Amino acid sequence: MDRRTERKVGIKDISREAGVAISTVSHVLNGTAPISQEVRLRVLEVARQLGYLAKRQQKGAIASLTTLYLAVPPGNLPHNDINLVSWTLLTALSRECERRGIRVVAHIGAPDLNAADIIAGARAAAAEGVVLVYDDNPKLLRALAAADLAVVLLNGEDPTMSVDTVAPANRYGARLATEWLLSRGHRRILHLTWRGRSTIMRRLDGFHDAYVERDLPRELGEVLYARGYEPDHAREVLRKFVAERGGLDGFTAVFCAADNLAIGALTELQVQGFAIPKDIAVVGFDGVAPGELTMPALTTVRVPLDALASSTIQILENRLSVLGVTYPACRIELGCQLIERESGGLPLSKPQIRHFDAVSV
Repeated sequence: MDRRTERKVGIKDISREAGVAISTVSHVLNGTAPISQEVRLRVLEVARQLGYLAKRQQKGAIASLTTLYLAVPPGNLPHNDINLVSWTLLTALSRECERRGIRVVAHIGAPDLNAADIIAGARAAAAEGVVLVYDDNPKLLRALAAADLAVVLLNGEDPTMSVDTVAPANRYGARLATEWLLSRGHRRILHLTWRGRSTIMRRLDGFHDAYVERDLPRELGEVLYARGYEPDHAREVLRKFVAERGGLDGFTAVFCAADNLAIGALTELQVQGFAIPKDIAVVGFDGVAPGELTMPALTTVRVPLDALASSTIQILENRLSVLGVTYPACRIELGCQLIERESGGLPLSKPQIRHFDAVSV
């Protein structure tokens, strides 16, 4: 047996094995002085092999990440007050990095993110890790995974499981909201969404899951696609829906895949003369819009954006300090919370069910 495993490993052991001064080891582990990339990597590798980093990780005392390279598709940057999710998420990430003393370098490039440009930018910035937000293009993810960098996809899905990912439990959150409506007697629920990324598709999956779980026909619910996620897009498609159906067509609730859509739905339904929640309940998803300021206040699924940011940094630290590049990619999903407000209404006294005739396809 290796005697080294029988006693407590300290920075003197790391210093000896890495061939550097004790003070250098201290600076690397605590992030208290600029150290060359080559020396930092050597010290961290020795500390990992000796099991020192794993023990310190449990105490939250590691500073293996000093520079983070942030890549966000330009279309998802918070350039207006509609992009509240992006603004809140990126603000939370910036705040977490500031708290940990991590420098953030933003990627500046073409509208379509390119792996070679991101990798070159990260190396030029001497960044140990890359955070890619939203963009879950499999080709881009595989190319980034092949680089000698720690990469985390934030608020997206990686179908190839090439890189670590951190995302809200979109499917669970949507199922939670839909089950809540079903438990209150609603049966005809309209899911208002748009043809977005895979994360939005998971919310559609959760909507269907709730019906399946209760052995209810999926046809009781219906999916209504808007052309985008902005409030005006919701107003546009609901205006057309009401005109074509001659009213609500038996629907007693609308579950929106984003708060922006829910805000538009509240406005348009009231313009059309429907009382909320008396005539129809409205539920959103995200929890970042000023839901308590809408009339009526918006029931919504709150996404833990602050926790997503801190988990992203933590998984980067884990990859750099403990797991290493050969460890399989990890996927972290954080639970969402239903916030009950006035737009969800009171339980229906009697479930309203509309029977469907068999349709041949």
